[in-house]
Amino acid sequence: MKIQWYPGHMTKAIRMIGENVKLVDAVLYLLDARAPNSCVNPDFEKLTEGKPTLYLLNKQDLADPKKTAVWVRQFASDRTSARAVCGTDRSLKAAVVSDLTQLLREKLERNAAKGVRKPLRAMIIGVPNCGKSTVMNTLAGEKRAVTGDKPGVTKGKQWLRLDSGLELLDTPGTLWNAFPDQRVGRHLAYIGSINDDILDLNELALELIGELKTLYPAELAARYGVEVAGTPLEVYEAICRRRGFLVRGGEVDYDRGAKAILDDFRKKRIGAITLEMPEDFS
Repeated sequence: MKIQWYPGHMTKAIRMIGENVKLVDAVLYLLDARAPNSCVNPDFEKLTEGKPTLYLLNKQDLADPKKTAVWVRQFASDRTSARAVCGTDRSLKAAVVSDLTQLLREKLERNAAKGVRKPLRAMIIGVPNCGKSTVMNTLAGEKRAVTGDKPGVTKGKQWLRLDSGLELLDTPGTLWNAFPDQRVGRHLAYIGSINDDILDLNELALELIGELKTLYPAELAARYGVEVAGTPLEVYEAICRRRGFLVRGGEVDYDRGAKAILDDFRKKRIGAITLEMPEDFS
């Protein structure tokens, strides 16, 4: 299945990010901890090159903690920092302010030496449905940004000033117009960054089962009470029959099965899962 989704508003969003990146001191880059590499938009990389960046691996509660720790180390370098977070965690604000202050320490020291006092400004970017609005609300300490569980909720830019003095520019979740590796498209689809309405959910669920058979066979078997030694299609049909997803005549209801399997994955009912590791895309 070839996956592609790039609605027109994303072109405007990329342009807006490019126009406003010069206004900020740093970038707050949100990634879904279940698929960190797939959430790295190459268009963002070009626009924000050279800006100190704090990577937040969001939704860590849904991901495999050992693998998340590897990803955090992977993203940390001289001009970047990385942290695994849960967007609703109340300690998030202090952690982000501390990390950004450390990243921008030299600039702050230069400003202080000149007697310049002005707030830190950061831009928050990420793919659709990575939790940006939830993180913004947690950082602000109140509900200001519109949140949702579908991609495309944030349509325009929003500035927020925190009581710490930090100013944050929110931006719409944005994909890129071609996936060089279809694994990226699939992983973004699994985590809900691509609109389900344009996807073949039956084929997507079958692909997900195939990956989970390899990565987390015990969790897959435990969730559904089925043997997972067969082909992905055999496992898919066994899950549907076990759950009673049947139509008249006893045939498998693939549509109900696909929706249930994807929903189970997205809500951690199968387990804490990370779909990829750094070496997978080397």
